[in-house]
Amino acid sequence: MEVPLPQSRPLRADARRNREALLSAARQAFLGGDTDAHVEDIARSAGVAVGTLYRHFETRDALIEEVYRKEVDDLCTEPGALLDQHAPEEALRRFLLLLVDHAAVGKGMSGVLESIMATDSPVFDDARTRMAGALSLLLEAGSAAGTVRDDVTGPTLLRALGGICGMRATEGWLVEARQITALLFDGLRHGAPQAP
Repeated sequence: MEVPLPQSRPLRADARRNREALLSAARQAFLGGDTDAHVEDIARSAGVAVGTLYRHFETRDALIEEVYRKEVDDLCTEPGALLDQHAPEEALRRFLLLLVDHAAVGKGMSGVLESIMATDSPVFDDARTRMAGALSLLLEAGSAAGTVRDDVTGPTLLRALGGICGMRATEGWLVEARQITALLFDGLRHGAPQAP
């Protein structure tokens, strides 16, 4: 007889609030440029004890990883909402700009993310897969509407954006990255198949 695996219990409401407060405090610290923020400072800012932080996140790296994962989660929920509110090509344009802004978030967190890059954490591979999937969804919608070319894939477009956002070290990179992204978007519409 097969024994069912025990299921993890959902967090109590107060534990859920504490976890969200910790993630929010860590995000503000890291994005604010405090790459050396100590767990004690993050816990204090969240209004909880350090022990509470460690009950939710075993290490500082685990907290950093979860902050980044939450950023990606929030980002990858956008395509559906954008398609509900806009024509497919406009949804794609807006999402491309959101990805550029996400790179700005990554720039703010780059110092703290370095420690994760040195591990075998799947967080970056997972993020790339999910972002490419979100782009594929938007590209397919645009192609079906006859407003976006059908010979570009989500992973290819993500690589192109990676090249654009690789300029993050230069002064004023975000303005320039948005301009180049607009050119990329124009290229995606050039040669679009005509809708039947």
